[in-house]
Amino acid sequence: MIGRPDPSSRGPVSIVAPAGNHAMVAAALQAGADAIYFGVENLNLRNQASGAFGLEDIAQITRKCHRFHAGAYLTLNSVIYDRDIRLVQSILDAAKLAAVDAVIASDPAVIEEARTRNLTVHLSTQVSVSNLAAVRFWARYADVIVLARELDLSMIARIVAGIEAEDIRGPSGQRVQIEVFGHGALCIAVSGRCGMSLYSDLASANRGACRQNCRRKYRVIDERGVELEIDNEYIMSPNDICTLPFLNRVVESGIRMLKIEGRNRGPDYVSNTVSVYREALALAGKPEFADRVPGWMHRLEQVYHRGFSSGYYLGEKQGWAGADGNLSSIRKVFVGEVSNYYGRLSVAEIQMRTGKVALGNQLAFFGKTTGSHIESVREIRKDDTSVDQSSGPGLLTIPVGKKVRKGDQVYVLENLADQPQKKSEKSPKSGAGILQNAK
Repeated sequence: MIGRPDPSSRGPVSIVAPAGNHAMVAAALQAGADAIYFGVENLNLRNQASGAFGLEDIAQITRKCHRFHAGAYLTLNSVIYDRDIRLVQSILDAAKLAAVDAVIASDPAVIEEARTRNLTVHLSTQVSVSNLAAVRFWARYADVIVLARELDLSMIARIVAGIEAEDIRGPSGQRVQIEVFGHGALCIAVSGRCGMSLYSDLASANRGACRQNCRRKYRVIDERGVELEIDNEYIMSPNDICTLPFLNRVVESGIRMLKIEGRNRGPDYVSNTVSVYREALALAGKPEFADRVPGWMHRLEQVYHRGFSSGYYLGEKQGWAGADGNLSSIRKVFVGEVSNYYGRLSVAEIQMRTGKVALGNQLAFFGKTTGSHIESVREIRKDDTSVDQSSGPGLLTIPVGKKVRKGDQVYVLENLADQPQKKSEKSPKSGAGILQNAK
C-alpha cells in the first residue's frame, strides 16, 4: 500500500537518512528511516555520489518512500547561478508531479520557486540559522529549519524554547521544527560553505564538486623554509560527528529531526547507522541506554568513518581525523555479482569476478531493491560439489536467507580491527574516546 508519511506514527525525533543511489534508498528505508534526503544531478551538494539521480528518478524514489510511510526530501541547496534557473524550475516541476514531501533549499530563488508550486520548504544548514531572530524571519518560508552546524546544545535548546514560547509557525500553520546533524562528516568551513576546492581546482564544493582539499595530508613550512613539526598532518580534516553517546541530551534539547550525513558512503553505512540510531532513540532517556552505548559504537565503527567526536554540541575541543580516508574496522572487498536467486531453496548463485570466498566469511549484498544485506557463508557449492572456498572467475552457490536479486553486488567483509596501525598514522578519537558523554 502506498501512502504519504503519517507524522503521528513517528517518535518524538525523526531520522532523516542520506541516499546517493537506489541501493541506499532501499537500505535506509528497510533500516527504519523516517525520511530520505536525496539530490538530482547538477544541482545538489553531492553531485559526485555514485549513481547520481536524474529527474526521472524523483517519482520512483518518492513512491518507494511512501510505501514505507517515509518522507521524500529533495535536496536543492547548491549555489544557484542565473543559467541554472530553468533547470531549477524543471526539477521543481518534477518534484511537484512526484508529490515529494519537502524541498531542502538555501537560495531565495529556489525557495520562491518552490513556494509558487506549493512545495514544502525545509531550510538548509547552508543558510546558517543560529539564533531565534533568524528563525522568526525564515518561518514565513520554511516549516523545518536545519540549524547552523556551529551551535552547541544549550544554544539549540534556547532556540527551541523560544519557538515554543512565541508559538512560531511555518507556512503550513504548524509550529516550526528544528533539525540538526546527528552523525557523519563535519566540514572545517562554516556550515559547509567552503571555497578551497573552487579556488584550487575550479570545482565548487557549494555546487557538489568538492575535491576534499581539507582531507589531505599537509606539511607546514615557515617563511624561512623551515618545516615545522606538527602532531597531525591532517590539520584541516575533523573527525566525524557522532551524537550517539549523548543522544539523550540531543533529544532533551527539543529537536524534532536528526539528520545523518553521508550520501557518498554506501548502503552498508546507511543501513548500519540508521539501525543503530533507531534503536538508540527508542531507549533515549531510559536506564538501559548507557549500557547499550558501547555495543552501538562498535557497530558504527564497522562502517565508513573518520574517527568520532561530539562536534560543536558539547562546547569541547575536538580532534582531527589523523588519516586521509575510511577508518572503518571492516573493509569491503568486491568479489562479484548475483546471477540468480532460487527462492524455494533460499540459494544465491554468484558470478565470481575476482578474489576469494571461504566458509565463515561475511558477505555483503548491495542492490537497488535489496538495499544492504549481510550473510555468513555456511556452505559453498561449485560445479555441484561442496567446497571450503572458491577463487577467481566462475559460478558458485551459497544459502542466503533473504531474497537477493540478479545484479546485486557482492563483497567479502574483512575485519581490520586487529591489524596494526601504520606508524605514520596518528590514532583518531574513536568511539571509546567520547563514551564519557553517554550519561
